[in-house]
Amino acid sequence: MGQIVGAAIVSHHPGLMQCEEFRRAMGAGEDSDLIAGFARVREKIQALKPDVVVIFDSHWFTTGYHLVDASARYEGRYTSDEMPWYLHGVPYAYRGYPALAQAIEQVSREQGGYNRAIAHPDLERQYATINVIKLLRLETLDIPVVTVSSCQNCEWPQFLQSGEAVGEAIRRSDLRVVLLASGALSHKFNGIDWKPNNPRIFHESNVSSAAAMESDKGAIALMAEGRHDQILARWDEDYRRQPWEAFGAHYLQMLGALGGDKFQGKGTALSEYENARGTGNIHVWLDV
Repeated sequence: MGQIVGAAIVSHHPGLMQCEEFRRAMGAGEDSDLIAGFARVREKIQALKPDVVVIFDSHWFTTGYHLVDASARYEGRYTSDEMPWYLHGVPYAYRGYPALAQAIEQVSREQGGYNRAIAHPDLERQYATINVIKLLRLETLDIPVVTVSSCQNCEWPQFLQSGEAVGEAIRRSDLRVVLLASGALSHKFNGIDWKPNNPRIFHESNVSSAAAMESDKGAIALMAEGRHDQILARWDEDYRRQPWEAFGAHYLQMLGALGGDKFQGKGTALSEYENARGTGNIHVWLDV
């Protein structure tokens, strides 16, 4: 019987891919703690020795289906169409796990859901996957990666349903799997003419608004208590309105795989809560 052995929300923002010298310049001499946080997350993953890492990618927007990449290998160079002036020419080479992707589709069909496996040699990668793979050194660890998309024409309970199929497919397998929800919490960007409130650009006071920061910290506190049910209970009135990145698809799919509102795993922050052009970012490891 397969098992989800670890789970986390992780940031992927492009600033983390710049050189340390530039990051420290942005941080008034300090590096982003998300960089050190990636090392902490990596230690957790290495200790668990998973067979596969599943990444819920908040940048892979699809329509009509939650897609699951099903190729055996991914190799190339990534250039962001959003920020190509510094996120360009990033080499990647990592293994997929087609059998798990196909099993997720099978379970989803049985449940009347909308997860579908896709294997196409020209399918583009997204930096919510690539940045996490690079910063966690998953290529070096040689751990296969399966990415799941964020279907944009969904209501939030359908993201939970998508995750349920992922969780059931894992249970039916013989795999040890780590889940990573790749994305921010509140995701409102500061304007192009934004003036920082704090010279340390990553500082939390540079998040888009005091309300967004308060909301994010409230969610982080609920995660620390294992009260994911309370996050879901307040979704429409709070977190959907901020909104979270990809309307929270990455977190909701991960939570669906873990048991939805019945999941009580406590969240441990493995980084500081930080700003990225107004968005709220953090790494939180969930006790499964």
